[in-house]
Amino acid sequence: MIDHLDAYTAPRLVEYFDGNPCQLRMMARRSMVQDSAAPSAAESVKSRATALGVKIEAEYSVGEYDIQILSAEQSDGLTTFLTENGYTLPKGAASTLSGYLKQGIKFFVAKVNLEAHAKRNATYLRPLQIAFESKMFMLPIRLGMLNARGEQELFVFTLTRNGQVETENYRTVEMPTGMDIPVHVKSEFDDFYRKMFKRQAANEPGVAFLEYAWNISWCDPCAADPLSRAELRKLGAWWVQPDGGGVRPQPRPVPGQRIMPRPPSGPVEVYVTRLHLRYSAETHPDDFMFKETSNKSNFQGRYVLRHAWLGKDQCEAATNYRRQLVDRWEKESQTLANLTGWKIDDIRQKQPRLADVGKPKPWWEDIWNK
Repeated sequence: MIDHLDAYTAPRLVEYFDGNPCQLRMMARRSMVQDSAAPSAAESVKSRATALGVKIEAEYSVGEYDIQILSAEQSDGLTTFLTENGYTLPKGAASTLSGYLKQGIKFFVAKVNLEAHAKRNATYLRPLQIAFESKMFMLPIRLGMLNARGEQELFVFTLTRNGQVETENYRTVEMPTGMDIPVHVKSEFDDFYRKMFKRQAANEPGVAFLEYAWNISWCDPCAADPLSRAELRKLGAWWVQPDGGGVRPQPRPVPGQRIMPRPPSGPVEVYVTRLHLRYSAETHPDDFMFKETSNKSNFQGRYVLRHAWLGKDQCEAATNYRRQLVDRWEKESQTLANLTGWKIDDIRQKQPRLADVGKPKPWWEDIWNK
């Protein structure tokens, strides 16, 4: 489900194909790119925890994990308890834990049960999904940064009823979007986006970047099929009516079309926000505090490829079109260089040549582009 949500909200490419200017026609194509929990605990462990001022609020064995929910009176007792139970804490953990304890925060501690993991015959650990209620809409990061080597990468996906989610104690900045870039980027889109994000993060440290914000019931263009009501409910959107629950199911995209139609019964009241953060103790010294806004405007990381018409027809419109291509390609090259920091001469070398315009198109292009 997380992979599906990631694909659905991912930055995307949109391709347009110039038509024959002599026929004044434009063709366009869009492309895109719980197990049951059983309580278990040793009385000696509980007694030791009590002596240290630590309370084991709950204890479970779930799949390959042994889990404890802990609260504590002071950080020294909590660090001692964790250390005695096999956890290695980074230097400076006591001070950070103390700040969390003052806020009344409890701790979710998961230990891998190697015997249970071996029975799964898998090399990966399954993700943990937890549910809780809190007046604080936040994500604690300071404890994790104590072990960090360099910058950390974080994607935050939120599903809300009312609108876009922003970081409250850091600026939320929209990623550059909507610009025309050279067509060769299609084969190197991953490199392009990574380089662009790295450049943006360096230019504006200490922010959260918005990559997608949209009502999840429709999209234009769609980077992946929309999530089903069942998936949304499993991801925590408990207010969504299940299929067959008196609300008409979400429509599916028309085959061959990547635009999701609006539901005839009204939109599903789920607004998805995708935030992308690159952080360190220097750029983001405080935990991430979020806020749900009433902003329901749409935003997506969207990058446009415009394929030149390569026909050989002769007319005044075609002559003017060919003259404009040189300026268009140069502008695309400059845009790409500004976004990524790539050398402009290297980008120009990959651009089409005006000599290619007017050559007959391959026989298969008209078939595949219809």
